[in-house]
Amino acid sequence: MLPQFLIAAPSSGSGKTTITQGLLRSIRNKGLSVQAFKCGPDYIDTKHHEWASDNVSINLDTFMSSKAHVKDIYGRYSSKADATVVEGVMGLFDGANRMEGSSAQIAELLDIPIILVINAKATAYSVAPLLYGFKNFYPKIKIAGAIFNFVNSESHYQFMKDACEDVGIEALGYVPRNENISLPERHLGLQISAKNNYEDTINAMATHIEKTVDVDKLIQICTSKRPAAVEKSTSCKPKLKIGVAKDEAFNFTYHENLRALSELGELTYFSPIKDTELPDVDFIYLAGGYPELYLEQLSQNTSMRNAIKEFALSGGKVLAECGGMMYLSKNIIDKDGQVYPMAGFLDQDASMENMKLKLGYRKIKLPSETLFGHEFHYSNLVDSKEETKDIEVFSAREKQLDTKVIRKNNVLASYIHFYWGEKNIYNSFWKK
Repeated sequence: MLPQFLIAAPSSGSGKTTITQGLLRSIRNKGLSVQAFKCGPDYIDTKHHEWASDNVSINLDTFMSSKAHVKDIYGRYSSKADATVVEGVMGLFDGANRMEGSSAQIAELLDIPIILVINAKATAYSVAPLLYGFKNFYPKIKIAGAIFNFVNSESHYQFMKDACEDVGIEALGYVPRNENISLPERHLGLQISAKNNYEDTINAMATHIEKTVDVDKLIQICTSKRPAAVEKSTSCKPKLKIGVAKDEAFNFTYHENLRALSELGELTYFSPIKDTELPDVDFIYLAGGYPELYLEQLSQNTSMRNAIKEFALSGGKVLAECGGMMYLSKNIIDKDGQVYPMAGFLDQDASMENMKLKLGYRKIKLPSETLFGHEFHYSNLVDSKEETKDIEVFSAREKQLDTKVIRKNNVLASYIHFYWGEKNIYNSFWKK
């Protein structure tokens, strides 16, 4: 048996991310090894999960990968845990197309109960029909309990308890507003070195939640049959030497992508900000991140810029996603119009001027197969002379898009963050 549950909410902004992290730390503080998961393509929540649980957090995504793959990795990473916590994405039933890829779909697939986090700041007993609707809309999932956020008194919470009793959902407690545990804006940058600064905040989250939420009861009512552990077969590793960019500017990586890379050879991490030369490698992975926050440091490191350009020009294999593609461009232009020279391999600039968010799931159709990924960026390409050949990009609803997937020499570059934990992208583009 295993305590396991999915934290969901009626909508974004309900506070499920803060409560998830507090519960992860609270469960860890009980002496349990807790495994965290995140529904959907998010990179930032998984890093915070890792800090809160002291275990790597794994993305579960039924749009970018098959249901069998999601079940496999859930079973594999849960096999050695004492408890698992899955954080949902957006509202419980929000998917790429109706419920496709939603938290509800993943809860059904994994057969785990759901804990709803309700923003009850400006409501009382009216949460009853909300709870009733979420409980009964889709009978194949189980709403096991509810936590009410932004409730500042026991008397206010009593209305929520009454609603839960009438609907038949366990009331697990409430969380008062506390500005000291609020999370920073997501585009302020994720500092890999910020874990120590984060410790006080995550401990405060756990302590704050434990005062008014019955964590022990939550664990009790959400204990169910442990999922079957699936051992992944490993073939003989090719002898590739793989360089992975990892620092404050480049850190958006799916753990399963790195695991897939490790099956091809040995991973060596390097920093385009701090290192002056490339490691001896056959293949470079320039992951996404926040290069726009470190433009001066990246631009001043001319030896690294030149080394990566020369590697690409000489036929070296490179995968550059989003921020990595920006780094391979001639320049990155900041929001004020200042120009910072970059590697200069791609004949284009990337600009932060007139920032506009572009996001969504992507289907990447090659002549022989379809790959999947996610696009999320504020920048745009300027005067790009690079062309996309024999590759078409579509949204989750099959609308054709103008997102570039650039093939130049042995370089693949795009704004898309590919998911290749299930289907190794190296075999699609570089295996001979």
